Amino acid sequence: MRRALDLSAPIVFVALLLSVWEIAVQALHTPPYLLPAPSAVAAAFEQNRAILIDSALTTLVMALWALAIASIAACAIALTVALSPLAERSVRPIAVALQVTPIVAIAPLVNIWAGLDHPQRAVIGLAAVVAFFPIFSGAVTGLKAADPDLERLFDLYGATRLQRLRRLRLPAAVPFLLEGHKVAAGLAVIGAVVAEFVSGSGGSQGLAWRLLEAANRLQTAKMFAALLILGLMGVAAHAAFQALETWALKEWRGR
Repeated sequence: MRRALDLSAPIVFVALLLSVWEIAVQALHTPPYLLPAPSAVAAAFEQNRAILIDSALTTLVMALWALAIASIAACAIALTVALSPLAERSVRPIAVALQVTPIVAIAPLVNIWAGLDHPQRAVIGLAAVVAFFPIFSGAVTGLKAADPDLERLFDLYGATRLQRLRRLRLPAAVPFLLEGHKVAAGLAVIGAVVAEFVSGSGGSQGLAWRLLEAANRLQTAKMFAALLILGLMGVAAHAAFQALETWALKEWRGR
């Protein structure tokens, strides 16, 4: 019963919001180009379903590539940092600087480096920059989160740095790595869309390009349909990593 209520509560709430939205638009005679009714958004989605889904898949593939690149780079650097406090003091300021630098500011440089004929590379690179820091920060924090008593036990037995890393710190870092990847998954989708907005080309043909295309034609209902797909994609990515986290932590705690 409790599970049924947990599942139905958000559905009922969203249905209520959509009903209020529909009634308000109809009652106030709001122009469709300003704020379309949910029924108009549904009609726009049905009319443009094929092209929107194709663009969503393009954006999703770029986001997944960006997440994979960010994960490999962040974990590799975090492992290096874990073996050397000096390396951490050297690398962390650069990682923080990348995190706080607006993606719009570095987009022109990345476009030049990737080549104007390859906008997908620029989008993936920019999205990877956005997704890098949560994974790196989670990995570094996790690698330092080992039980102090176990650290002293490893000291007592004269464990090497690699033995300590493999047998103690990596297992302790699992929850932090999973949380970092869960956050980075959503940021990779956001980064891919924002990067496509600022890449200066429609060559990638992702959801951002469809949003710009619809905005230039005042097709507001189509914009809402694209935003709906984008929101569902972000929710699906978060849910997938949440399920992976639940399963992995169950296995991790069991060991």
